[in-house]
Amino acid sequence: MPKTAVVLLAEGFEEIEAIAPVDILRRAGIRVTLAGVSSPMVKSSRDVGVQSDEMLKDIKDLPDAVIVPGGLPGSVNLAKSAETGDFLRKMNRAGKLIAAICAAPSTVLSPLGILDGKRATCYPGCEADFSPAVRYSSERVVADGSIITSQGPGTAMEFGLAIVTFLAGKEVAGTLREKMLIKV
Repeated sequence: MPKTAVVLLAEGFEEIEAIAPVDILRRAGIRVTLAGVSSPMVKSSRDVGVQSDEMLKDIKDLPDAVIVPGGLPGSVNLAKSAETGDFLRKMNRAGKLIAAICAAPSTVLSPLGILDGKRATCYPGCEADFSPAVRYSSERVVADGSIITSQGPGTAMEFGLAIVTFLAGKEVAGTLREKMLIKV
């Protein structure tokens, strides 16, 4: 049975941080669902409309992974959503992979306590919003247990490959890296 992932989309999400991981995961054979938080058609931070596959409220079974894109005001809109918080807490309690990029680690995950006791990264400067229990790292992508965090748009491909490594293994990620000409 293929692994599954859900990408949370709220108004103002960062396009590359959502779509690059979707592309990479689907190339790896992972079934990805784009989940709208407040509406089926979601506008990105640069007015690119993306049609979600499903609404977050309609997702019944927990996926193997959830991806939380950054962007402003996207990450703030995710943080304001009680439904998003509930879903992420369930994922965390179940030990499922939670991957967040850019402002999302500090804006969405840290206030929920999901990063407490973990190493994590985020968009430079956003670490000021981490709780004191988070161990900040300036690395581009940080994996700590079932949490993967990344810095921003320029790290989206590495972020996607880290998620593939977690879900499908190093060999699959290495093959994708090679075929996609990713040199990081």
